[in-house]
Amino acid sequence: MSLRQQLQEDMKTAMRQHDSATLTTIRMAMAAIKQIEVDERIEVDDERFINTVTKMIKQRKESVRMFEAGQRHDLAEKEQAEINVLQRYLPAMLDAAAIEKEIQTAINSIGASQISDMGKVMAILKPKLAGQADMGEVSTKVKQLLMS
Repeated sequence: MSLRQQLQEDMKTAMRQHDSATLTTIRMAMAAIKQIEVDERIEVDDERFINTVTKMIKQRKESVRMFEAGQRHDLAEKEQAEINVLQRYLPAMLDAAAIEKEIQTAINSIGASQISDMGKVMAILKPKLAGQADMGEVSTKVKQLLMS
């Protein structure tokens, strides 16, 4: 079952259970996917689905930070609940050791030794770690390893 089909099934389940918070989040995700399909005249595959959901989570994390800074804890909790629903559709996150191993493998595969090689390393890592790691953190770690 594709991730999109899973999302549709979860929407039906949320409707049956009268879970309005989950239903609202799933409908937002469905709308984002549908918008891509209409705009680009394609059918979204699992990879594109993961990228879209990852982007939605990133936006909500930023909103949580802003709401927390503005002392709007009620809105921050709502955004966090949406993040929790969306994370169900992402692959399991890798732990720090697995991420560092992937980074070292990428660095060694191209013989990267200086910070100017960072783009090449990230080009290798991005498809491998998409949806499984926070790419901002991966980028920071790559930079640290190349600078040392």
